Amino acid sequence: MPHRISARSTRTAVAVLCAGGLALVASACSSASASGGSDHHLTAYVGGDTNIQTLWQKIVVPAFEKANPGYQVKVVYSAHGVADAATLAKLQAAAKTKRDAGYDVIESSITPDAAAAGLLTTVSSANVPNLKKVDASLLGPVNNAAVPYRGSSVVLAYDSTKVKTPPKTYDDLVAWIKANPGKFAYNSPSTGGSGGSFVETTLDRHLDPATLKTFQTGYDASLESQWDAGFADLKGLNGYVYGKGVYPNGNQAVLDLLAKGQISIAPVWSDMYLSAIQNHTLDSTVKFTQISSPTFTGGASYIGIPKGGTKQKAALKLADFFLEAAQQDAIVKNLAAYPVIPLTELPKATADRFTGVDVTKLRPGYSGKTGNDMNDLWQQKVPGQ
Repeated sequence: MPHRISARSTRTAVAVLCAGGLALVASACSSASASGGSDHHLTAYVGGDTNIQTLWQKIVVPAFEKANPGYQVKVVYSAHGVADAATLAKLQAAAKTKRDAGYDVIESSITPDAAAAGLLTTVSSANVPNLKKVDASLLGPVNNAAVPYRGSSVVLAYDSTKVKTPPKTYDDLVAWIKANPGKFAYNSPSTGGSGGSFVETTLDRHLDPATLKTFQTGYDASLESQWDAGFADLKGLNGYVYGKGVYPNGNQAVLDLLAKGQISIAPVWSDMYLSAIQNHTLDSTVKFTQISSPTFTGGASYIGIPKGGTKQKAALKLADFFLEAAQQDAIVKNLAAYPVIPLTELPKATADRFTGVDVTKLRPGYSGKTGNDMNDLWQQKVPGQ
């Protein structure tokens, strides 16, 4: 059996050689000592709510380090992404000067923006093997430059004790709203994505495919007059929604109305619904479903690898780890998020949470600037009229 040189022996030999005073050897030793396996020591920028912090710092990262001895991940957490803008600027500056930005991995709301700006490494199943299990359409919104690792969408929640046959399409939903005045609510779009999704979905029904794609991936204010027909539809619903035109302030406010039985149907975020059921703040008689023609919007959250990073291989390994079945199961359980790998790879109890919902098809919403314009125009054209 060949003799194995231990890590301790190697470090001792390096120390002895470096103490020898030979300039050439000292230089080589300095380089070896500096690296010291540090290419396996990653720094991740993570922005979001505390549940995201918990997922990274207490669940996935410890599991990754245990499965990969010698690897370490330092998580730099920004509560609610308050440092997002500064971090994006740091990535941009590093790219211009061809320097390392100091972050090997990023996961926050700026990841798609960094991908769009060409700041992130292109990914595929060649460098992230588990991507072969992920719906390829999820890579489109980030130009194949980030790894989707969890998803969510807006769904239709309904009180099954009052709604025996929930609407299946958008037209069915509108017919139900008009037949049941005051029993449907959506929050003002600027206060939360669930109400914003209902508004977007209404507007999208009047758009041609090319215009819709522009709104989803770019910005062209000259096309926004095509929203007029959709805004007219929304204005026409004022007398039928909760309180004859009351629009709650935020996603949670709509869930609260459902919980209190003041409304019977509403668009809600899938993760917020699942968390509320799990925490018993919503009764189990409140169910959820998807509508079609069109569906409500949704999307994925992404892990990005800055192009200028010097630890690409290790960073890609971490991103790939998030796509393993055990981590996807943890993501569902701790974030109430959609998995991005097939439900068949997850425990049956986990997969059963999504009965009746296609978690692989997430219709993208509008780009940031387009969405801001939509919010402003909704406020001008819809409520109180």
